[in-house]
Formats: sequence, structure tokens, C-alpha cells
Amino acid sequence: MKNESFFNQNLSMLAFAQLSERRMHWIRWILTIAWLFIIASLFYDPWTPALTTRNHPWSPLRLPDECIAVQGKCLVEQPYPLATTLFWGAILPAAIFILLVFGHEVWRRICPLSFLSQIPRALGWQRQLKRENAKTGKIRYELVKVKQDSWLGKNYPYIQFGWLFVGLCGRILFFNADRLVLALWLLLTIALAITVGYLYGGKSWCNYFCPMASVQRIYSEPGGLFTSKAHTSDRIITQSMCRTVLPDGKEQSTCVACQNPCIDIDSERAYWDGLNKSEESVLRYGYVGLVIGYFVYYYLYAGNWNYYFSGAWARQPDQLASLLSPGFYLFGQAIHIPKLIAVPLTLGGATVISYQLGCWIEKRAKAYTRNRSLKLSAEIIRHRIFTLCTFGIFNFFFIFSGRPLIQLLPLWGQYIYDLGLVLLSTLWVYKTWQRSSDLYSRENLASRFRKQLEKLQLNISQFLEGRSLSDLNTHEVYILARVLPGFTRQKRHEAYKGVVRESLEEGYVNYSSSLEVLQQLRQELSITDDEHREVLEELGIEDPELLNPSRKRSLENQIRLSGYRKSLERLILLQKKQIGSFGSSGLNTLMGEKTAEISALGRQYSITAQEETWILSGISPEAGNLRRAEFLLAQLPPLISCYSALHQPILHKHRDVLMLLRDSIHHKQELIVRSILGMLETLQADAVGISLAKALGQLAPVILAELLELKNWRDQVHPDVLESLTSLQGQSSSCSLDYSPEVILGFLEPLLYDHNPLIQTACLYIIAQLDLQQSKAIARDVCNDQNSPLFRETAKILLSLSEKDLPLTRFPMLEKVVHLFNSDFFHRMHSETLIALANRAEVRTYSTNEVITEAGDICRELLLLIEGNAKIHFYINDQEVRVEKLHPGQTLDELEVLAHSDSNNTIIADDKITRILAVSVDTFDDFLDLDRDFARRVLEMESRQLQRFMQSFQTLT
Repeated sequence: MKNESFFNQNLSMLAFAQLSERRMHWIRWILTIAWLFIIASLFYDPWTPALTTRNHPWSPLRLPDECIAVQGKCLVEQPYPLATTLFWGAILPAAIFILLVFGHEVWRRICPLSFLSQIPRALGWQRQLKRENAKTGKIRYELVKVKQDSWLGKNYPYIQFGWLFVGLCGRILFFNADRLVLALWLLLTIALAITVGYLYGGKSWCNYFCPMASVQRIYSEPGGLFTSKAHTSDRIITQSMCRTVLPDGKEQSTCVACQNPCIDIDSERAYWDGLNKSEESVLRYGYVGLVIGYFVYYYLYAGNWNYYFSGAWARQPDQLASLLSPGFYLFGQAIHIPKLIAVPLTLGGATVISYQLGCWIEKRAKAYTRNRSLKLSAEIIRHRIFTLCTFGIFNFFFIFSGRPLIQLLPLWGQYIYDLGLVLLSTLWVYKTWQRSSDLYSRENLASRFRKQLEKLQLNISQFLEGRSLSDLNTHEVYILARVLPGFTRQKRHEAYKGVVRESLEEGYVNYSSSLEVLQQLRQELSITDDEHREVLEELGIEDPELLNPSRKRSLENQIRLSGYRKSLERLILLQKKQIGSFGSSGLNTLMGEKTAEISALGRQYSITAQEETWILSGISPEAGNLRRAEFLLAQLPPLISCYSALHQPILHKHRDVLMLLRDSIHHKQELIVRSILGMLETLQADAVGISLAKALGQLAPVILAELLELKNWRDQVHPDVLESLTSLQGQSSSCSLDYSPEVILGFLEPLLYDHNPLIQTACLYIIAQLDLQQSKAIARDVCNDQNSPLFRETAKILLSLSEKDLPLTRFPMLEKVVHLFNSDFFHRMHSETLIALANRAEVRTYSTNEVITEAGDICRELLLLIEGNAKIHFYINDQEVRVEKLHPGQTLDELEVLAHSDSNNTIIADDKITRILAVSVDTFDDFLDLDRDFARRVLEMESRQLQRFMQSFQTLT
């Protein structure tokens, strides 16, 4: 890993991502003008043919005196213009070389065709859709983008590859040498690029239409030899991301999220995201055959290699006249298949054969790996086969491409050329072979964690020996975090929370995948699964939309919104300079005076009305911690009212389910108050901060008092703020006990959309107790949208019932989950683990004096008393020591279950209906292995239980 890190760091020094956009803009202009000049020379060039005459005294491009045989006849040649020879022999090979060596981040920034496709955007002439707000009647216009789920969005790789196939066939048939046809083809391509630039926003031409995009993906993914790493970069604008230069010289993103994932932002991310898609095998295996078929066809057509290596195919004046001539010449015999048919037949056949062969090799490699028990995933096998394909076809391509011009060099120059290409491609293989999606993910998370460490402003200079955080590799960052004396548990929690927030915002993880994707990071930082879930709860409270599964997030979309936000901030800054201040009405003034500019910005970044409202609400100078604190504070009253509704006498008979809901609501209130306290730490003791503290003290005095003592916030909060927080401490809080069922229902319904399936299901059950018909309507509407088996089972049972009396026993899974949650042993276990455990648990019923377990029995189950009573008889040396009564919620024989020993006690049912929830030892052991936090809690609880047992035993003796 050290060698790889050193190798990559040295290569990244040559990355072209550091070049400024202003300089690249001039380079694009120069290259575009040069390209247009070459196209113009295809129409008229009276000068360069003089360099190709046979008797030219010094030109290396003069026509040879030897016979170039095509199908047994010498080709008649005349002096020719150099445009086609230079275009095919130098410009095109240079593009392939740039892609492999310098990566897409250079090619995308200098490509003339990409530059020309952006003309409509630069002129503001792009197609827009008219949108009208049904409520306000306000009209706005949005740029059109290719939808990801459209036919084009799903099939564009095949369109690009198909166009590439047509282009290569067209080269051999129509415009290898015919300058007029080539010029028309290039002009048609330019016209199409500009048209697409008008029809769709962003780099839609490059991403969805350009045939060169297929070639680009093959040679520049997962990265060129000297490509920078976007996922570890400290730069906001990475690789070839769309950007503009502001008047002050700074660069700003102009990304409109036209594709997700976008190769311009992070080529390696795009590569790993699409690696296992079927179109990747078609593209990469098919391309190998397409290139081989293209070059081999010259031999099949002429009957010799001299026709190709002499470059005569690029100066043949009668190319179109040969369309219907024999397309093959083998063993001295012409095969009378017209060239018009022979070319697509050869290239198509080679493409199909190569694709089939590549798939066969991949299957054989996977089978070999399985049979030899090699630790290589299918993804790694495919990646390495793709790497070998790129290496092989790159070198095969340069055996032929540009060779007519390279052969004009002295022999030593040709050797240097060939050895240089092999050396560079070998270095590329060495770099690419070691990459994997897991390594990419680790580097990505380490980079995110590095940024969070920088935000904490810890004193780390003494540990880095002159280096900066950005110089540390993945492992060094985590090692540093372990040895930092100031990196307390609180700061580790804060840093991890920042990583999770950023990952969620960019769509790198979602609520369900975050536990698995961030596992490596948690292990490095010693973050438990429970702490991870607590972080998710905190983030869900601070920004509910962050965990909304229906809102699709992506890095591209985040960059787009960030670019729009920065542009608005720049307008605000200019407004402040003009009016001298920016009060509370400053944003409204800006909206009134800069309507046209803001609308133009919205169109440029393809901003919807909802996104504009959301961004404008948070862009004022008062945004930040204060705005977040006010948002959190606004969430407390509904939760407090809901908590009060759960204490109404009408619901008391459903105590067990209410305990689950109350505990969950109380925990949410704690998280909100804790988050606000953290924000109050950073706020000064001004009028705003004190007002916020007073409001918090009025709303949640009890929870506030508990937290102030628990975490010792008194030493961290400003004294004036602390006084405002505790001014109402000691006052009793009361709630009304006369809520009507309708009012209670109004408070409960929002809980149906909570992310926790336990809260959702328990809420549905309580609603059914108040209004069965309403609960059935809810069950019909939302049960198909829920992934939780607990919710689906409860909804299904509700729909089958007609009576109003709905005891918890009618809902087997819910009953088991509720009792597990309310027990000391399983309390606050993660909902998914709790549901899975309940699914494997069994309920048993006993009558009075019936033996539940007997001393000497092998302890095969953990028992939880859920109804009735039981007595436990303790024995030492066959002598009964004492008898204890057990009540619902207590566990039986837990120590014996943990030790896998025989039971030393006899447990007898002490009620006519005594119900036990039994969890087998195997199930219990499985969950101890799966859930580390559960194992830790069990160990802590049993340590306390053992201490109490020893103390009681000492008392008896």
C-alpha cells in the first residue's frame, strides 16, 4: 500500500486538473480554430500538395516510387493535400494517447467539439420548459435535461457505440480520403453537437450522443495515468467539471447535474457505479473486436499490409468509386462481395465474436476463482479483465494508428516511440490493476473524515512532522485520529456525524445502506452501531428531508445546488456593496431589483421552484446554527403535544404499546434539546441567543434539566444563556387529560411516516383502538409502500378484523416486539434487530404451579415473562435458599443462557395465565454475533446482575 500511495502521489503531480479555466479557455479557442482551419482546408488547399510530389527535394511526405498493390493492381497516386493524412495519422491518435495518459479531465476540457456544443449555453439560446405555479400563477422557465429514466437515458451507451460503429464503417467506405465527404461529416457532427446543446442543458452532447464518449470510457476509466483523484481532492471543482470564471478571477461550478454519476466530476466513481452493468461488457469487449476488425479489414481488402502502412488509404482519390467493387481479396483471389457490404460485415462480425469471447473468458475466470477458492470478487475479476482489454487494444491500436507517419522517423525514433507507448501503458496497468471499489470507498471516507478533522481545528502539527492533513494516506488519517489527545469521544461523534451528513447529502449512502457502507469507518473510529443509529436519528431530526427515501440525492445535484447558492451569495454581496448594509429586508430588496438576474441564474442551473424556495430560505446572513436551532425548536411543540396525547386516560389499557411510543417520542425530544444546546455553545450571549434559550427553557424544562446535569453543559454554555435556560427550572409542567379521540388522532398520524418501523406500527395499532375504519384506510393506503414485515403483518391483520376490541394478542409479531422492547434486557435495541429477533421467538402459555424450567435442565432458551407471574426457587447444593417473585418484563435464566450451562433454579408459574416469550440459545448467540452493540449491552447488564446476585448471596451467608 505504501508503494501504491507513493506511486499515485508522484503521478498526481503531473495532473492537469490544476490548470486554471482561464488558461484552458484560451487553449480550447486555439485548438478549435486549428480544427476549423483543417476542415476549411478540406474544401480548399492549393499549398500542401506541393509537399507530396514525387520529386520534392526534402519533404518526407512525398509520394513513394514503389508500387502499392491493391487487389493485385498498383495504385495510381497523384500529389494530395495533407489534411486527411494529418487528421487520421496524428490528431486522432493524439486523442487516444491523451485519454489513457492524461485522462478525461484533459480531453474533456480541450475537446473542440465539446466546446462548440456549449455555444447555445454561452449565448443563452437553450430550450426551456414553461412552468406555472398553480397557486400563485407565477411563471418560470427551466432548462430541459435528459431524464435518467427516459429511453435515451437508459440506452445512450448503445447509441454512442452504434454511432462509433457507423463512423468507422464510414471511414473505410466514404471519408478516409474523400476530403469533401469528410468535411461534410465533420460539419454535420458539429451541427448536431450545437443542436443538442440547444435542446438539452449541460454537457448532454458529450454524455449522451458523442461517439468519442465510448472510446473515452474505455481508455480513461477508472482514471488516466496522470489523472487526479477527485474523491480525495480538496478542490471543490474537480477534474473536468463544468465551470466558469467570475469577474474576480475565481472559478465557480456551472454543473446542472445533466448526468448521474458524471465522469466529469469523478471518473472513478462513474466507473465503479457502472462496472457491473450489461452495457459495459458490450462496450469494452465489443470495442476490442471493432478496432481489430477495422485494421484487419485493410489487409482483407487489399491482400497485403503495405496498403495500410503506406497510408495510401488516406490519399486515395477515388474512394467512393470502390463502394461496389469486391470487398475482399484473399489468396490472390477477389471475393465478389461489394465493399459496401463487406465493411460492416467484417467490423460487425469481429465485434460480435470479441463480445462473445470476452464474456466466455470472464465466466471461465470466475469459475476458476471459485474452484480454487481464491479471494477475488466477481467485480474485481471483471475490472481486471477490462484493464487487460484496454492495455491490449491500446497497444494494438498504436501498432497501426499513426504508423504511416511514424515510419518516416529514423529507426531509433520509431523504437523510442514504441517503447514509450508500452512503458506508459504498462504503468497505467500497474496503477489500475490495484484499484477496487472497496479501496475507492475507503479513500473516499478517509477524505471525508479528513475534512471533518480540519473543521474541528485540533492541534495536530506535532504529530505530522511538517506535513499537512492532505498529505496523509488513508491509514495514516485513522492512526492520527487514535493518537490525538484532543480527539475526545464527543469530537469523534461530531466528526463521524459530519461524514454521515455529507454522505447522505451527496447520495453516497442512504438510510438503509449507511450501516454497511460506513462499517469500515466505524471500525477505524470505534463507533458502535448504536452510535451510528443515534447519529441518523439526530440528522433526521435536524433535517427530515435528509432521510426521505423518496428524495433522490446525488453528488451531481449537490454540486448544482451549491453552484446556484454561491451565485446568489455573490449577488447579495454586490447588493451589500451598493446599498452599504443588508438588513432583514435586504433579501427581499434583492429579489425585487434582481429578478431578471435571479431568473437567469435559475435557468442556468436548472433550478426548480421548490429548490429556489429552499435555497432562498437559508441564504440570508442569519442562516447557519441559528436557523437550524430555530427549525429544531419548532419541532418540539408537536412532539410535546404528541407525548401528552399518549398519556390520556382513554389509552391507558394499551400501556405496553404506549410505553414504546412514549419512550421513542421522549428520545426524539432529548435529541432535539441536545442538538440545540450544542448550537447554543457557539452562539454569543446576544438577544437572539438568549431569546432562543428562553424559548427552549419554556418548552422542555424537564428534559433540559436532565441533560444539563447529565453532560455538564453548565461549564460549556455562556452564563447569560445558561440563566435563560434555567430560569423556569423547578416549575411543574402539566398537560391536559381531556383530549378527544379526534385530537389524539391528529397528533398520532404524523408518526406513521417515521423512519422507525416500530413507531409506525405501534402508532397504527393505537389509531386502530381509537378509530378502526380510519386505521384500515391507512393500512390500505400505505402498507404496500412499507418494507417492514412488522408493519405489513399488522396492516394485514387490521384489514381482516371487524370487531372494535383489538387486544395486543391478536397481533403476534407486534406483541413480541413490544414486550422485547419494554424489557430491560432488550430495551432500545435497534428496530431491525428487534423485529428479526421477534420473528424467531416463541410465545408459550402456562397455568398455576406449572413448571416452566426445573433445576438441572439444560438451559436452551432465554425466557421473558410477558404476562402473569412466576416464582423462582434458588438452590445451592440441592437446598432451597430463597424464593423470589417474577413480574412481566423480567428475564429468566439469562446467566445460564450466556454460559450455556444447566439451570440451577426452578421456575414455576404463579398465575392461571402465565405467558413466556422464549428465545432459543442458538438465536440468542446469532444476534450476539451480528449486533455488537447488543453484545456490549448484554455484557454490561449481566455484569450488574451478577454483582447484585453476589451481594444478595453474601447477605444470605
